[in-house]
Amino acid sequence: MANIDSSQPIGIFDSGLGGLTVVKEILKILPNEDIIYFGDTGRTPYGPRSKDIIIEFSRQDTNFLLEQNVKIIVVACNTASAQALDEIRKDYDIEMIGVIEPGAISAVRATKNGKVGIIGTAGTISSDSYARTINRLDSSIKVFSMACPLFVPLVEEGYLDKEATRLIAEDYLSIFTSNGIDTLVLGCTHYPLLKGIIHEILGRDIVLIDSAEETAQIVYKKLIEMNLLREKTASVLHKFYVSDFPERFHQVARHFMGDRIQNVIRIDINKY
Repeated sequence: MANIDSSQPIGIFDSGLGGLTVVKEILKILPNEDIIYFGDTGRTPYGPRSKDIIIEFSRQDTNFLLEQNVKIIVVACNTASAQALDEIRKDYDIEMIGVIEPGAISAVRATKNGKVGIIGTAGTISSDSYARTINRLDSSIKVFSMACPLFVPLVEEGYLDKEATRLIAEDYLSIFTSNGIDTLVLGCTHYPLLKGIIHEILGRDIVLIDSAEETAQIVYKKLIEMNLLREKTASVLHKFYVSDFPERFHQVARHFMGDRIQNVIRIDINKY
């Protein structure tokens, strides 16, 4: 990794808005870092797409961030982390961090009865990445997985407290009640916004794992290890780019970031 220094920004990409949960956690522990975020809002969601297409999109997302001169890349999309990260890591000489392993590590730490649930997009669940990673860390843990494809559009439509969302969630989550899990991994960066409904259905004793928090910790440790942690600075710059619908992104992003996003720029991702 030639010509990288601590003043360069952290690059983050996601299939849409969900990666803002990762941005929020990174800013909590790395307030001096500049952030470049790309949300592929024109092609979201990645979850139902084929592995080859997810890899192609992830390469384009990475190429865009590299053009922004970033020092590290966070793949904030669970689907891209599960389906593409191992492949694209081979092609780039830059540190890349996904969200699967951080979430798995947190789940292994949290479970007391050795029964862990995973919810995610169809792509994330079909990859079996969470289950394989959890069982690599602790082979005694039983993992129960459920794809929840309707959760992403419900979150992006702002249907966080609607009865329709609750009914869909009850249907998706019934497998976990019957199997007696004590820990649930929110295997999509949109899902933390549904914590309230999920807790109501599964009970307050269930530990909900938000991989964004653990991912931020890993980014922090990696920057220290690489001597790329930015010291206190007079000004911090956060830039947000999308492949389509910048106005809508700005509007819905308030659910994730409040009023911290001032400007959203649309780019042509197909050039990359």
